[in-house]
Amino acid sequence: MLDALLAAPVLVKVVGSLALILMVNRFVRNLVVSVAAGTLALGLWTGHPASVVVETAWARLRSVDQLCLMGTIFLVIWLSSQMAEAGVLEDLVESVRSRLSRRGSMAFLPAVIGFLPMPGGALFSAPLVDRCDTDGSVAALLKTKTNYWFRHVWEYWWPLYPGVLLAIKITKLEMWKFMLFQMPLTVFAVAVGYVLLLRRIHPTEGVPDASGQARPRSHFLALMLPIIVVAVCFAAISLAMWGVRSARPDVPALDDLGLKFVPMMIGLMCGILTLQIQRPLGWAKWKPILSSRRTVTMVVIIAIILVFGGLIESNLGGGASLVKQMQAEIDGWAVHLFGHESELVDLTIIMLLPFIAGITTGVCIGFVGASFPVVVGLLGPDPSPAHLMAATALAFGFGYMGMMLSPVHVCLIVTNQHFRTQLLHSLRGLLLPAAAVLALVVAYHFVIRWVGG
Repeated sequence: MLDALLAAPVLVKVVGSLALILMVNRFVRNLVVSVAAGTLALGLWTGHPASVVVETAWARLRSVDQLCLMGTIFLVIWLSSQMAEAGVLEDLVESVRSRLSRRGSMAFLPAVIGFLPMPGGALFSAPLVDRCDTDGSVAALLKTKTNYWFRHVWEYWWPLYPGVLLAIKITKLEMWKFMLFQMPLTVFAVAVGYVLLLRRIHPTEGVPDASGQARPRSHFLALMLPIIVVAVCFAAISLAMWGVRSARPDVPALDDLGLKFVPMMIGLMCGILTLQIQRPLGWAKWKPILSSRRTVTMVVIIAIILVFGGLIESNLGGGASLVKQMQAEIDGWAVHLFGHESELVDLTIIMLLPFIAGITTGVCIGFVGASFPVVVGLLGPDPSPAHLMAATALAFGFGYMGMMLSPVHVCLIVTNQHFRTQLLHSLRGLLLPAAAVLALVVAYHFVIRWVGG
């Protein structure tokens, strides 16, 4: 039995480790323990000695890039808590509810936050969604799925996200073309979210606004000012760095220095300062915000997820990473099923490789970086624009749905933590929406190929 487990394909070992996270969480109801168990199982089951697991964890957690990521998570939680303590979240929800139904508000608010490429951004929007349910009649699991789903409707094409920029770089498509043909994926996600999630929420619990009067738009913008400041600062610093590197190519990129999260960190700090000027909080209110046990728990979970990602990217015997070995296994199975000359082999790899990479990494830039070089390579040296766009949409759609179904996706983890819902139940409830989006993506792939000849 033990020999059979050790001899299992790498894909089985990785998916088994993810399944262990779900099983442990179901019984112990503690995400820290669950994610740690899955991470340790992945390391040992894939043949890493315990010393290598420890070394990988230490190397991952002490890197500048990952320290900046955890710093960003701290700032996201602090700004969210500051907005709640200052009464901004409540006022913001009331402002939106004066214009939209409860159903519309629960989709609109996380979608607005989704324009910001902040790690764990669903944690920021979760309290907003929660406050839309003033009478507590919406099930916590439905709020979890709604917040998580609509927080992620823009990342298919929105160019502030690193995964989108990396996909543009690898495919060598012009940015406007990539954005244009990827936008329908957002339409698919919104439509599926409405049909399968939002329609289960009653539009209103009675009278949404006692005054019956919509608040002036300027009030909404004033409430959104801290978030607007975050977005403006992030975009300004990113554009400034792009301009500097265009003029001086020898200047290293922030990514190369491990500082890719610094623009977002600066934006979040400016947002916190802006809100402190708008609605000052004294030290008595800041102290519990800064020392919250919830904040520490979130960061510990994310730190363990980073270790999981480090093990996924680390090399095994022969110098191949887990992702590369999974790629080879998928390729072999596809050839065995369909034969060397069948186009179905390429289609299978274009769909499955990004999907598996999305599930195992839980981040957009992870599945793009792991699978898109292979996808583009399968198309040959000079694919037609239609063929390239069709393959890109198919690969991105499958990779993104894999990411959305990943037990190590930070946004899913923190959303479940906020609403106190079970990870397994949340994922089970997302299977149908994800399958619906994938069906639409496959149809869209063939439409692009048909239109492009």
